[in-house]
Amino acid sequence: MKNGKWLMAAILLAIVLAILGTTPPRPAPVSAPPAEFSAMRAMGDIERIARAPHPSGSDEHAALRGYLMQRLGGLGLTVRTQDGQFPEGARAALNRRSGAKAQRIPLVNVLGLLRGKEPNLPAVALMAHYDSVWGSPAAADDGAGVASILETVRALSLDRDRKRDVLVILTDGEEAGLNGAKMFFAEAGEAGRIGAIVNLETRGGGGKANLFQTSALNGEAARIWAASAPHPAGTSLATFIYSILPNDTDLSVALPRGYTAWNFAFIGRPGLYHSPLATAQNLDRGALQQMGEQTLGLARALTQTSELPRQAPDIVFFDVFGLFVLHYAPRWGWAMLAVAFAGYGMMAMRRPDPPALVGGAVRMLTFVVLTGGLLWALNLVSGADGPVNYYDRLAAIPRLQAVALCGSLAVGLALLWQRPDSASGEVGLVLPVWLAGAAFQVFAPTAAYVLTVPLLLGGVVALLRGAMPRRDPVLASVIVAALVTGYALLLGYSLMQAVGPVVPMVCLVPLLMAVPVLVPLRRPLPKGAARGAAAALLVLAIGIALWVRWDAPAASVAAYDQVRKLGVKG
Repeated sequence: MKNGKWLMAAILLAIVLAILGTTPPRPAPVSAPPAEFSAMRAMGDIERIARAPHPSGSDEHAALRGYLMQRLGGLGLTVRTQDGQFPEGARAALNRRSGAKAQRIPLVNVLGLLRGKEPNLPAVALMAHYDSVWGSPAAADDGAGVASILETVRALSLDRDRKRDVLVILTDGEEAGLNGAKMFFAEAGEAGRIGAIVNLETRGGGGKANLFQTSALNGEAARIWAASAPHPAGTSLATFIYSILPNDTDLSVALPRGYTAWNFAFIGRPGLYHSPLATAQNLDRGALQQMGEQTLGLARALTQTSELPRQAPDIVFFDVFGLFVLHYAPRWGWAMLAVAFAGYGMMAMRRPDPPALVGGAVRMLTFVVLTGGLLWALNLVSGADGPVNYYDRLAAIPRLQAVALCGSLAVGLALLWQRPDSASGEVGLVLPVWLAGAAFQVFAPTAAYVLTVPLLLGGVVALLRGAMPRRDPVLASVIVAALVTGYALLLGYSLMQAVGPVVPMVCLVPLLMAVPVLVPLRRPLPKGAARGAAAALLVLAIGIALWVRWDAPAASVAAYDQVRKLGVKG
């Protein structure tokens, strides 16, 4: 099996799958059927929304509010505003960014109601914020969310079998502390009529539009999304990670009230977050298409059902390269671990070699420790050893992804590609991964699939290898390696976008997925060649890290940020 062509085939197929899984769908044209979501139709609203920065309290913000009210009214909605004032702390923050000294800043939410056949049923709410930060035209944050809602409501208005009312909530003051959402859920009478909420956000200018947050006990909520999304993007890993992060959106205000809820966002093209370059021209149309079509599919399913999703035990869910969603009860993770244990156990027992088993486990643990330490050190080299500018680091994420990839490959070549392993040695490499999967299954069962599913697939191949000692199942090994490695590349790419500038060690999770399924296919390299390639990759990683450290502040840095004003890095 140790033939270089099989490893190359698996890696090439994995790269194709990773590209498929990280690329949003093509934007539907203006001529798309009226009942479908069209990103190119929605772009008409984006171009108006993002014609200029529109922070709360500005003349442009007031003009945009008038446009949005007119658009909603033209779609057949009953429209009103909810009026208030920014609290002192938020007003001071807005004044700091703009340089103004306003004593009062109006806080104005825009609310629209699209009637259904059965208005006594709880309504479905679609929520996004229409304010921008100072200095950014905000085509993405949150022009994309607002425009997605307008196009979604246009399509829903054509549905003759729509049972439920649709409530549009365009909040003000999100960028200054979720002020509009706080006012709505504390004071608006419509808040008591809502049964489900879909919130739309962004942190960037493109990429996959992911379901990254749900309400608690999301079993039914996740299933209806999985059944309704044309090009699904979302994972229970993302919802778990977001639940432990200190981040907030408007939905954070609503969730304590017990609504069934979904939160979508895209975080690709991260340098465009709060950026003066976040224009309609720079917005990823595919990301807009994926955000909108998931919103429309979910909203249509919710408005046509007699019973909204109720609280049900959390489930494991993840999209498979954007093609479909797999979901199952968390307890099945234990069955996957059992199959893996049996498969790898049978392979090891074919020719038991306890020293090789222990040696393999030690090598994997060494790989994890050295890789984690190297990623941490390279992050310091890139500038994380002192004060950093958040927006400049976001702009550097593509280069930081390259640093992490080169560094990980360097350690892998140095430690795992020098000599062949016996079957027991290969099983030893898997043992720490199996233990990590069991720990995930205990402490974070909805996130454990990232290890339990690869272990299951690898365990099935190991069962075949154990049952056919004279005939290696090469094709099965290649297919499993490609699937697992493709998902690992996709996951590593996404994790680095999400938290990579702060915690690049998250790359260890996809590495733990990929190494056990790739090692059986590798062609051992001579020690000198492996070390030479590892050294070259390490030098490349250090060079890119120094580039990040020493380059000028990115042109995309937020206009109100001090690093942009000074022209130096923090």
